[in-house]
Order: sequence, then C-alpha cells, then structure tokens
Amino acid sequence: MRFADKLFFTTTALLAVVFAVFGIWMVSSYFQNILNREIERADTESRMLQYLFEVAYRSTQEYGEEYAVLKAVDSSMNSVEKQGRRCFAVDADGNFLYGDELGRDPEFLQMYEALRTEMGEEDTYAYGIRRWKEGYCLLNICKATVGENFVYLGICMDVTDIYADRQLLLNRYRFALILLAIVGGGAIYGISRFMTRPIHRLSEVARGISSGEYGKRAVNLSGDEIGELAESFNGMADRLVEQMEEKELEAKQKEDFTAAFAHELKTPLTSIIGYADMLNSVNLSEKEKREAYFYIYSQGKRLESLSHKLLELVSMDRQEMARKPVSTKDLEKNLHTAMRPVFAGKKIKGKILLEKSVIMGDYELLLSLLYNLLDNAVKAVEEGGFILLKGSCVPEGYEIKVVDNGRGIPQKEIHRITEAFYMVDKSRSRKEGGAGIGMALCKKIITLHGGTLRIQSRLGEGTVIKVSFPGRLR
Repeated sequence: MRFADKLFFTTTALLAVVFAVFGIWMVSSYFQNILNREIERADTESRMLQYLFEVAYRSTQEYGEEYAVLKAVDSSMNSVEKQGRRCFAVDADGNFLYGDELGRDPEFLQMYEALRTEMGEEDTYAYGIRRWKEGYCLLNICKATVGENFVYLGICMDVTDIYADRQLLLNRYRFALILLAIVGGGAIYGISRFMTRPIHRLSEVARGISSGEYGKRAVNLSGDEIGELAESFNGMADRLVEQMEEKELEAKQKEDFTAAFAHELKTPLTSIIGYADMLNSVNLSEKEKREAYFYIYSQGKRLESLSHKLLELVSMDRQEMARKPVSTKDLEKNLHTAMRPVFAGKKIKGKILLEKSVIMGDYELLLSLLYNLLDNAVKAVEEGGFILLKGSCVPEGYEIKVVDNGRGIPQKEIHRITEAFYMVDKSRSRKEGGAGIGMALCKKIITLHGGTLRIQSRLGEGTVIKVSFPGRLR
C-alpha cells in the first residue's frame, strides 16, 4: 500500500473515531441533562404530593381515618395530576385507592412491585425509569404515614419523547458523520496525494538514477522537511555521480598508465634485444658495433631513469615526509649549478631568481620539483629560447613561477599533463629522453607540501607554471 493511501485511511479512520466519540458524548450529555431535569421535577412533584396528602389528611383526620385518607388522596391527586402525568395511591395491603386503571395493568403492577421492593422498609422515596407500552415511564413513589399505617403515593410520567429525541439526534449525527467521512475523506485523500507527490517524484528520480539516468534530480521548491530531503537527496546524488566519475577517471588513468608503461618498456627493450641479437648473429664493422653499443647503452640508461622515477613516484605515497626549513637561496644556488650547462648546450637565455625566504618541506623533493619544471621547460623551447624561474613572497605564502616561450600546450591537454606517462607530443618527448613522469612527480611533491599547481599556456606562445606553498618564514 502506498504511503498516500496509508495516510488517507489512517487520518480518515482517526477523524471518524474522534467525531463519533465526541458526538456520542455530546448527545449522551444532552440527553442526560434533560433526563436529570425531568427526574428533579418529578422528585419535586412527588414530595409536593406527599406534603399535600399529609396536610389534607391531618385536616380531615377528626372524621375518621378511612374518610381522611380517601379525602386526602382525592384532593392531593387532583392538584398534582396533569397532562402527561398519571397519579396513583396504594394502601399497605396493595389496594389501589386512586388510579384503578393502572392497577389493572399487569405490566404496570410488575413495574410498581419491583420499584417498591427496591425502596426498602426505611426509605420514603424512590424512582426508576422503565420501559412501558412501547415507551419509557419515569415512576416516582413516596411513602406517606397515616396513623399506624402508610400509603404509597406515586406519579407515572411519560418520558418517551426524551428517548425519541435522543434517537433522533443520534440518527442525525450518524448521517452527519457519514457525510463528514465522505466529504472529509475526499479532502484528506486529495491533501494526502498532494503532500506525498514530492515523495513520489523523489522515488521516481531514485529509480531513474538506479537505472542509469545519473542526470535526473528532484525538483522541490518548498521550504519544509520534504524540500530539505529533496536538497539532501540531490546533494547525495551529485556526490555519488562525482565519485563515480572520479572512479571511472581513476580506472581510465590506471588503464592508460598500464598501457603507457608497457609501451615505454617495449620500445627500449625492442631496441636492446634487436641490437644485442645483431651483435651476436651478424658480422659488423667497428663503427656499426659502436653504434649498436651506444643504442644498447642509451636505451638501458633510459630504462634505468624510468625505473628510478617510478620508484620515486610510488615511494611518495608510502612514506611520511619530515618537514624542515629549506632556504630558497640554497635551492637557487643548486639550480644555477645544475642548469648552467643545460642552458648553454641549447643556447637558452635562462634566469633563476628566488627571493630569500624559507619553505617548510623536504630539500631533495623541492629541488627535484624545480629541476623537473626547468627540465620540461628546456624540452619545450627551441634553441635560443627563454626560461625564467622566479620565486616571490606573497601574503598567502611563497609562489614560484616557471615561464618559457616554448611551443605551449593545447588547452584541452593541460588538465592531463600531470598524469603519469602522459605526453603531449610523444615522439618528440621520447626523442628528448622524456617518459611522461616528470609532471606526475611534480604534482605529488606539491601535494605533499600542501601547495597548489596552476598552469597557463598558449599553443605556440609558451607556458606559465605557478606553484604556491602556504606560509613562510623570512
């Protein structure tokens, strides 16, 4: 059963029960109040009948007890008996002194005897409501003393109209309750459908996402809890899709890494095996042998460099880095020494200038970072090009820029150059001894130091790489 149907049936049933209980209580309370007023009135009239009888009896007692009783009965009954009320008088022997027609009614006699029995010997007054002649009768009895005997005086009051009114009210309320259930139930059904519609739409969105429609999102502009649920659901869906995309990208990167690594191994190994076989099976001249030896040596050095970089890349994820103060001037001095012959060999106008400061980190890793950035710049520029490495103190920490006027990087390739083995121009990179791991190492080193990397480049104009480190000590 759907939630809207559960809400409809539960609310309708609760509403019907509440109104039914309230209606029964209201009708019963109204009926009981009217009945109590009739009982009080009957009690007053009964006591007045007793009083009138005793007054009349005392005033005629001198004429004899029998005469006094009959005279008192007639005078008192005529004063009290009205429309809707029937009076009677019964002596101690059960003879009806007044109201003979009642005494001839077996049903009334049975009702009278039962009430008189309930009255007891010490009581002087009693009343009861009994069913009589397809209706209801309020019967009052009082005991009046006459000499050494007593007389039962009674009033029989028809209260059938009160019970009929109660039944009429109950029937009307039952009809109103049914009407309320129909009208109110219809309203509740519409409201429950309206209120649960966002939940239904949210469920449809969840089913859509589970079936592969990852772009579907819940639309709910309300500011209530359902709106908050929709927002939370959308945030969860966005995060799940983001994680899925990250996992897909990670899987693709691993696949590309494996393919590139296999290719990088295959090329030098093919050369080494080919030239080694040639040396073993073919008679070569001394010049050809030297060329073969050179190719075997160069490709072996390339494999050695590749293995060192791979080990360095893997070991960074497995070891804790001890942060120590590193002087930027020490880095500048070391870079000048290492890059001077490289710049001279390609007739590059190179300039290295690091403003004096201290970076908290690992000296060897920072030196490897800057050397790799400069090495990539050297490979990117043509002979006679320009390279600038400049470090500056900034409010956020320390910033290092590497600027060159080389061939640049296509915009769509910039976000991928930090992937291992990724090369923009593969043939040229391999020709210059590159393996596509340098920028991946740079990214790892920057991350370990809590820094950020930004790359700006235009094809054919050059590249600007900015590395920012948080905090500094002058």
